[in-house]
Amino acid sequence: VGERGLKLSGGEKQRIAIARALLKKAPILIYDEATSSLDSITEQNILHRLAKVTPGTSSLVIAHRLSTIVDADEILVLRDGRVSERGTHMSLLHQPNSYYSQLWDQQLRGTTLVTAAKEHDPEADKSSTEAAST
Repeated sequence: VGERGLKLSGGEKQRIAIARALLKKAPILIYDEATSSLDSITEQNILHRLAKVTPGTSSLVIAHRLSTIVDADEILVLRDGRVSERGTHMSLLHQPNSYYSQLWDQQLRGTTLVTAAKEHDPEADKSSTEAAST
């Protein structure tokens, strides 16, 4: 794939990689930013379906976009290369001064800012959207 003029987008490559992993029926799946090139709606659809088609499979998900891990059995938060917090999404949000909750709030605000900018000006400059979401 990708040879002789056939070009795939980042999201298409990620979906193919996920499909290949599922076809192997491996007992452990490792997703390293596996949905980072997908829009949030497609990402949620894929994650929801993955949960249904992989019962009995252990998954390790490496993610910067926290919305991809809210349903995880356990979340390990790395800070400066070390595990600084661990727990479920809700338990981490309720920990006083939680780094995870700070990151969650920051990403939630960034998403809100991007959505508001698009509603105000649908032709908003892409670079300002990228800056707001990072």
